[in-house]
Formats: sequence, structure tokens, C-alpha cells
Amino acid sequence: MALGGGYLPLATDLGALYANPGALALIKRAGVQGSQLNYIADTKLNWGGVATPYGGGSGAIGFSIGSFGFSDQPVYTPQQPNGTGEFYSVSETYAAMTVAKNFSDRFSVGITAKGVFDRLGQVSGNAFAVDFGTHFHSQLAGKPIRFAFALTNLGTNLTYKGDPLKVTSVRDTLPGDGDVPSGPVASTRLTSPFSLPTKFAVGLAYDFISTSDARLTVTSEFNQMRSNKASFSAGGEFAAERVGGSPFGVALRASYTSNPSLAYSSAGVAFEKQTDDKSAGLAVGGGVSLASRGGFALGFDYAWKKMGALGDVSFFTVSLGW
Repeated sequence: MALGGGYLPLATDLGALYANPGALALIKRAGVQGSQLNYIADTKLNWGGVATPYGGGSGAIGFSIGSFGFSDQPVYTPQQPNGTGEFYSVSETYAAMTVAKNFSDRFSVGITAKGVFDRLGQVSGNAFAVDFGTHFHSQLAGKPIRFAFALTNLGTNLTYKGDPLKVTSVRDTLPGDGDVPSGPVASTRLTSPFSLPTKFAVGLAYDFISTSDARLTVTSEFNQMRSNKASFSAGGEFAAERVGGSPFGVALRASYTSNPSLAYSSAGVAFEKQTDDKSAGLAVGGGVSLASRGGFALGFDYAWKKMGALGDVSFFTVSLGW
């Protein structure tokens, strides 16, 4: 989040499970990672993943699960405007498996298969999707350069079912029937399938400064989501390992994202109240890590982003490797 999408070509840790399955092949050790995003309108995203290299580092396999939504919201109706005493929750959950492979010392490919489970109160839906990603890394003027692209959420439509869709109604009188008595008839409301938010993203990263223990990297990303306008971001990251000869590392990150969808809906209608804050789209963050000579690693990362009229959001991540 702090890199505004520019993480796509830099994802060489377990975050690749979410951002770019092709980059998962670059992980150096087995590990587990957990994140929480405090999003707008008191919604949250909780995410966790585990992955390990295999074949002497020729590839990697991982599993992840994420859930987004809110819970325990009171139910109001026109007949009971002060509340019915009932509560409802909304959640969208997915469980995924990722396999990535290095096809050379510079190019890797990965694919993720996942089930998506949507719950809106007592109505539920499900779908199946795949993510596909690649990662290319080489040298330009003697310094590392990385290129990546990912196609995510390519799959079936969400279809819904549940008890609230089952109703009883009186049959409509057909032309020519006259006054025909009719009792309530059991019926089921039909729902329209909902397409997943398929997204194509491409990213580029270059190390302007590169040493054995530190680097300064600039990144950029372009993405197009099926339901939104195109978005572009640019950012940078300074990362250093073994600071002062210690086992500790630090990282500082910042980016700016130009995202028209934060100011307008997909139909082109402006929000009732737009923001004049020119810093909307700005994100900053950082992290600290501890890596022992035996291969054990521990990391903590934080990011904060301004989202214009939608408010500010923050993201926490904890990583453990061995």
C-alpha cells in the first residue's frame, strides 16, 4: 500500500501471494505473514499466508486466506425505524493456493487458484477465480531492474442464494382469467450474477542506488480494473539490511497514486461531496526487520494512505520466516 501498486515488481516475500504470484518463486525462505487493513466505513481486511520454496529454490508453493467486511450491524425497517433487534454481517472471503516456478535465473511465472465466498446478511454467493503473474529481473547500467505484470480475479460470476430470496406471493391475474381466487404461492427471487473485479496490472522498478546492504528503488505501476477507470502510481523505497553491522534492517516507502475512481463513480457521477485535498492518493510507510544468521527472520510493516473523499486508511503486517 505504501508503494501505491509499485510493490508489484518488488514483491519478493510472502506478499507476492496477494500481489503477484509470479514473484513468489523468488522467496528465499519459508515463512508466514499476516496483515490487517483498516479500511473505510469501519470495514476491515484480514489476510494471512504461508509459503515455502521447493526444488532447491527452483519454485515455491503457498496458501493464503483473506476476509473483508463488517459485522454486527443493526437491522432497520420502515416499520421499525429504531431497529428490529436483529443484526447482520457482510463478508467476502477467499482461500487460495499459489504455485510459482523459476524458468531461468531472470524469469518466473506463477498461478493462483482460489475460491471466493460472499455473504450479504443471510444471502450467500460463491465463485472460482485464478490469478496469473510473471516477474522478470535483470541489470540496466549495472543496477537491478525488475518488470512484472499480473492478471487477477479472472473467473466465474458470483451467484447468490439464501432464505431471504424465498418469498410467498399471490399469483398475478392473467389476461382472460377474470376474478380467479388464488392463495399465496411459494416463489424464489431471481438474482443477477455479479462479475468479479478482474484487473490487469504492469509494474517497473529500478535501483538507482544498489549496494550489498542497501538500495534506493523507484517504482511505477499502471492498472486497469474492469469496473474502474485506469490508475497510475509512482513511488520509491529505501531499504537497508544489517544496519551498522547489526541483524536489523529498515525500509522507508512513499508513493502517489492517480486514481480517478476515488473522485467519481464508475458511471461518471461525482460523489455528493468531493474533496479539495490535492494530497489524496499519497501513501507513506515503513518497516523494520530482524534476520539471524541461522535463517530466522521477523518483520513488521506499516502503511498509511489518503483516499480523498473516502478518508484515510492504514495497514499493518507481521512476517515470520525460517
